[in-house]
Amino acid sequence: MKDKVVLITGGSSGIGKALALEFGRQGSKVVITGRDEKKLAEVNQELSRAGIDYLSLVADVSIAEDNGRMIQEIISKYGRLDVLINNAGISMRAMFEDMDPEVIRKVMDINFFGSVYATKASLPYIKAAKGSIVGISSIAGYRGLPVRCGYSASKFALNGFLEALRTELLHTGVHVLTASPGFTASNIRVASLGKDGKSMGETMRDEEKMMSAEEVAVHIYKAVVNRKRELILTSQGKLTVFLNKLFPKFMDKMVYNTLAKEDNSPLRNRS
Repeated sequence: MKDKVVLITGGSSGIGKALALEFGRQGSKVVITGRDEKKLAEVNQELSRAGIDYLSLVADVSIAEDNGRMIQEIISKYGRLDVLINNAGISMRAMFEDMDPEVIRKVMDINFFGSVYATKASLPYIKAAKGSIVGISSIAGYRGLPVRCGYSASKFALNGFLEALRTELLHTGVHVLTASPGFTASNIRVASLGKDGKSMGETMRDEEKMMSAEEVAVHIYKAVVNRKRELILTSQGKLTVFLNKLFPKFMDKMVYNTLAKEDNSPLRNRS
């Protein structure tokens, strides 16, 4: 990936930040985007200290016009775009019957439509470079997770979009990767939306027992280099996807019981 231009949406924290550092250390020219200018500035300092050639842009992927602008700024500076990593995302945590449906709309706007807008704006340049389009999905895109119905819906939609796009681009030389980390130590749970659409500001899982964002970034980097079709991470994630295909009814109970053990899980009082 040396000298390749790599765009990472949602690059101000978590997996996005780890990806920026990983690709940058491998010699790529890195572009990161995000809505929080202060957080982007902090990542900029890390990229600068690592001697990485980068461009940082304040942009909201859920706004179509922002995506067009960020692509034009990339082309203006680098003249090309080789890899798009649709990483920007947000989660939610609430029972469907308790939540405002607008929470799901907001999650879909960022997780799904954000990827659609970024991919649409990038596609002519990715095709010219015969490059890669990556979607950071989730195990929740293969197995619906209770208390995260909006998040699962967004990732199922993303998986279908990427599969259809991969097939459309089959003879163009463009590589499409669906990358699905399992539970990863990052800030996505802290920023999860509650039933009223407000950030919950806390995690409900033991982050120390999860795969780190840096480990995830290494796996994704290798998958892009090797132009893999699909990447499913963590033993728990792989087992969940496999068993859900064979024993879906059994997995309903297993997933329920597992997530009911989370701190303050609303499932506890309903089983």
